Amino acid sequence: MQPYAQHPTVQKFEAHPERAKPIAPIPVDWLRSVCRDAGADDAGFVALERAELDDQREIIRAAFPWTRSLISVVKRMNPENIRTPARSVANLEFHHSGDETNDIARGIADRLNAAGYRAANGASMGFPMEAERWPGRMWVVSHKPVAVAAGLGRIGIHRNVIHPRFGNFILLATVVVDAPIAVESQPIDYNPCLECKLCVAACPTGAIAPDGAFNFTACYTHNYREFMGGFADWAETLVESKNVPEYRKKFSDAETVSVWQSLSFGANYKAAYCMAVCPAGEDVIGPFLEDRAGFLTEIVRPLQHKPEIIYVSKNSDAAEYVRRKFPHKTVKQVGAGLRPASIAGFRGSLPIGFQKKRAADLCATYHFKFHGDETLVFQVRIDRGVIQVQDTLAEPADFTLKADSRTWLAYLRSELSAPRMLLALLSGRLRFRGSPRLLLRFADCFPK
Repeated sequence: MQPYAQHPTVQKFEAHPERAKPIAPIPVDWLRSVCRDAGADDAGFVALERAELDDQREIIRAAFPWTRSLISVVKRMNPENIRTPARSVANLEFHHSGDETNDIARGIADRLNAAGYRAANGASMGFPMEAERWPGRMWVVSHKPVAVAAGLGRIGIHRNVIHPRFGNFILLATVVVDAPIAVESQPIDYNPCLECKLCVAACPTGAIAPDGAFNFTACYTHNYREFMGGFADWAETLVESKNVPEYRKKFSDAETVSVWQSLSFGANYKAAYCMAVCPAGEDVIGPFLEDRAGFLTEIVRPLQHKPEIIYVSKNSDAAEYVRRKFPHKTVKQVGAGLRPASIAGFRGSLPIGFQKKRAADLCATYHFKFHGDETLVFQVRIDRGVIQVQDTLAEPADFTLKADSRTWLAYLRSELSAPRMLLALLSGRLRFRGSPRLLLRFADCFPK
């Protein structure tokens, strides 16, 4: 076998004059031109070591261990396509702009690679693909905190990034690179969000509260009905249906066609009304300032008055909100498809899934103690619509649950029949101290 040192490819590599040169900081003017030439409407640059990215660094390095800097990319969308009550038009804009955003990031990475740097498109624009992590974090890079750190906007009360010029009518991408950037971007010194609360008024599920609180499950269950968990719920309902008539009792023909459309063309959002009505941003604020009444009539009210199905989870604040606020819309209870795959996932899901209005009259402390495949102890305090989860048992418990982790997860996934549940109780794999009513009240604070 020929020694590697004698191979022509190795010899050419060793002789390359650029090989021994240290990686110099990337000139910022050149990098901006690269981003602009690739089609970006704006871009910002931030070192991975920046404090704002402390909670992102380990995850990014797990995928790209050589990363030193991040390039945040903005692609502007057509606001009028997003504002229309015709969601097919809005989704066409989301999909095509998303494809363009991914192409832009790929083009930037290609130029950097050609210039001798090591770079990659850090993650898909908006459709996470690391499905084996479900229901945990499926995405590699969180584009929003990177964009905020890179000076491309701030988070509004609707949880979207608002660009100071383009508003929230943007899509984001991130390019990772192995070199420092000569001049880093800094966060902007104000929030473009006007706190006008139009997103509160337009949201069909009440996910955005006037005080800024956010009900994740209300947004997820409806807007993302044909994504991930919502699709899993639809598929399971399909499997459980004994025949076609039974299936048709659960889903109309239009709903079935909508699922087909998402499968064939790309998963479609059911609402995204918070983005549609947002007037923030220098390029889009004009119509709102010039004629607020006209803006409400033309943009906000058509979305509010639109007859449509609103998907809600059982035991959710959203169900009551829709019936009270939008009686002309049809409430349909479905599963969100969000089932914890681990005890750590169960713990992490509690603040996200908590329904504050359903817990308005509950004041109790719960201790959870798990053993078996996973060992975890934590405390949950619910105090009249406020939940606190901590890893120390700091207060006396009103209710204590001790459980084998595998058994508890089976219970959460509705996989324990009544006989198996009784056996788990008799065998000690599920034990509790305190009134069973407190456990029922606890369960009532979360969607089913």
